[in-house]
Amino acid sequence: MNDYTTPELTTELFTLDADEDATREGRFAKWLDAEGIGFHDGVTDPEDIPRYLEAYRADQRVLWGVHDGAQPAEALDAGYPVATYATMVHPINVGAAQLEAHQVTAVTVRSSHRRNGILRTMITSDLREAKDRGLPLAILTASEATIYGRFGFGCATFTQSVEVDVRERFEITAPRTGTTVLVGAESAARLAAEIFERFQAVTFGSVGRQYSYPRRASGQWGRERPVEDRAVRMAVHYDAAGAPTGYVAYRFAGWETTPYTMKIVDLVATTPSAYLELWRYLGSLDLVQRVTWDEARRDDPLDWALRDRRCYSVKGADDVLWVRLLDVTAALGSRSYRGSGRLILEVEDSLELTNGSYVLTVVDGVADVEAVDAATAPDATLSVNALGSLYLGGVQASALAAAGALTPHAEDAVDLLDTLFGRSEEPYCITHF
Repeated sequence: MNDYTTPELTTELFTLDADEDATREGRFAKWLDAEGIGFHDGVTDPEDIPRYLEAYRADQRVLWGVHDGAQPAEALDAGYPVATYATMVHPINVGAAQLEAHQVTAVTVRSSHRRNGILRTMITSDLREAKDRGLPLAILTASEATIYGRFGFGCATFTQSVEVDVRERFEITAPRTGTTVLVGAESAARLAAEIFERFQAVTFGSVGRQYSYPRRASGQWGRERPVEDRAVRMAVHYDAAGAPTGYVAYRFAGWETTPYTMKIVDLVATTPSAYLELWRYLGSLDLVQRVTWDEARRDDPLDWALRDRRCYSVKGADDVLWVRLLDVTAALGSRSYRGSGRLILEVEDSLELTNGSYVLTVVDGVADVEAVDAATAPDATLSVNALGSLYLGGVQASALAAAGALTPHAEDAVDLLDTLFGRSEEPYCITHF
């Protein structure tokens, strides 16, 4: 147990062993309810606890709970944490490697316990421990955008919400390929997992998914609870050779919603043709007038494949993945690049995990990275936050420089960074955690 800013606050870290209590009175259920308080969710149904326990155990999550033993007698008992935090590890595709990334999730601090340094203590000690374990990156998806910059995270990938009018004028101009069919519920979860694994292998910026994802895509789990959602259906696209290359899970918004709307639950395509064929399938559904999706790429090719591009509307954009480098040499050295060049980067890190100067040498897309003496004149200085945003190429060095987050010292430093870190497609992550 570790003391926090007052003697009453202690923290417990635990993993979910086979004998973990799956009842309402167990520490796992109380941790889930404490997390639910932070995200304004309801109390966990007792029948759901074993399913969540199985999922969290499969993800190998480490759970943190901060407890206050000195609350008023009427307060929620001390078995319910006043703050939660959790971590797990999944791969992120950085081109040249599937890099193991330290994922931070389930971060809550009860409003009654703010300004006690609880989050800062948890996250700083966790990041240092993850670095000591040899993990080169920490990543998260943020519910609030103002929290994580002060801990060195930079916003790195983005998606957009789209609406597509699929009435008479909807037409995809690309030639048809393969076939797309509705699949049975008994096969849906397996196919979703297999197809996503192939997507992960070819998609720069993608993060491996946790246990719940194929179950939600198949309808085995609903969005709010791990119980069957009978409104979800899943279609799979097979290429000309009969291999499954993409799937779309969807549910009808209801007859009270007009225009009549189909909402995409999940869409994963391993090839451009599979992606367009899944949309062709959606556009052929009877009685549907509009299809909505919240996870489209910012460089989505769909509108360019339509006979009438005005069928396609962007309704909003959102950040997805936030990146925090823990080991600059390992992280930069594992990534693939574009072209060749050499730069000395000075990284500033208020948590002192990565601050220092590094020489990045890229030859035909392959990097070599070394730490150098601080007295070496840098070509550019940037915060670890900015480096996190730059890392996947979703934010250009020129934009960071214009925003004051990156200071060039060499005349061609910004252009060279844009070239080396740039990609023909934006990084794309559709895994939330």
